[in-house]
Amino acid sequence: MYENEQQTARTKVILVGIDTGEYDAKVSIEELAELADTAGCEVIRSVVQTRPAAETATCIGSGKLEEIAALIEALEIEMLIFDTELTGMQMRNISDMTNCKVIDRTMLILDIFAGRARTAEGKVQVSLAQYRYRLTRLTGIGAALSRLGGGIGTRGPGETKLETDRRHIRTRIASLEHTLREMEKHRKFLGSRRKKDGFLSAAIVGYTNAGKSTLFNLLTDAGVLTENKLFATLDVTARALDLPDGRTILLSDTVGLIRRLPHHLVEAFRSTLEESAQADVILHVLDASEPDIRERMQITQELLNDLGCAEIPQIHVLNKADLVELPKHNDAETIWISAKTGEGIEALLHAISAALPPTARRMTLCIPYTDGSFLQLLRNEGKIFREEYTENGTLVEVMVDVRRQKQAEAYLAEQ
Repeated sequence: MYENEQQTARTKVILVGIDTGEYDAKVSIEELAELADTAGCEVIRSVVQTRPAAETATCIGSGKLEEIAALIEALEIEMLIFDTELTGMQMRNISDMTNCKVIDRTMLILDIFAGRARTAEGKVQVSLAQYRYRLTRLTGIGAALSRLGGGIGTRGPGETKLETDRRHIRTRIASLEHTLREMEKHRKFLGSRRKKDGFLSAAIVGYTNAGKSTLFNLLTDAGVLTENKLFATLDVTARALDLPDGRTILLSDTVGLIRRLPHHLVEAFRSTLEESAQADVILHVLDASEPDIRERMQITQELLNDLGCAEIPQIHVLNKADLVELPKHNDAETIWISAKTGEGIEALLHAISAALPPTARRMTLCIPYTDGSFLQLLRNEGKIFREEYTENGTLVEVMVDVRRQKQAEAYLAEQ
């Protein structure tokens, strides 16, 4: 019984932010609270200090740190989580002054990723980001983390090696980078092979917790984990999706984005995020019930632009329409849906079909028996929906590749 209680016990934490006017500190600390909840923490208190700039030695002022130290003792706090990236020395100084374990926003996100990566590539990407981050913080990070010896913020590489063997870490980073390059090469090969074979693809992107995986499951029956938590999905998943015009495409679900996503993660996950740059159409999923939807849209859009996706057709999918009491108007680039209830899914599928390049067309043909070789060609290249034998020839409903459409028009059946 005690063992089970230990497993489900949530770490009691205080969140600490600094407001220098660089970003909306209130919104950011609210998001940090969601991240902490995802990681298994119980947020007891949030403290934000307004300052012109971060204190070099301790990030926040010494007076505020003394207040926090008193709260730690009074509330039996187990960990401080700072809503900014700390240097190794800052981490050590804060830990010494408060006698408490200290991690920052980046370490928390890395920890969540470490706990949720399932594929080999996902695990390599997380490990690489962790090693890169910790290499520059060896002087202070070990002491700051050693007060509890384990738990949140410590999943991944062993602390002893991180503190004592820089050369080992650099060797490990080089090895992981090599492995990631090989995986990336393999994925790009598969992608170019799909393009060569005429396969079309779409990528679902968007802010974390916008409902991307719920939509993906609804469209493909993939069974991807869905939770009302940040980063419920980490690894890229791809499944076939049949469209109303008869074409079949490959649909990919990608990792969610977030404000101030640590650059260590962006770099490590760049190869996976670039899956979007290979797509023929991008489904940009947005939580329509979020008050800050415009900012979240901008965050995703900026990253897509950085990845070279600006020219790829994009559909803004306004999800959670069932939670919004507003007039809902669809057009070629904006579709209102509810992935939970299924509302708007047909409209979305038609919008995807319309946004894709015209590679194939559904046609009803009557092919004379004397032209059986052309019928066989269509069978090999396209997809037959219906086929029946008539006195004038074979009546077929078939997807015809763009290269064959002019020839096929000679056999168009009267509707």
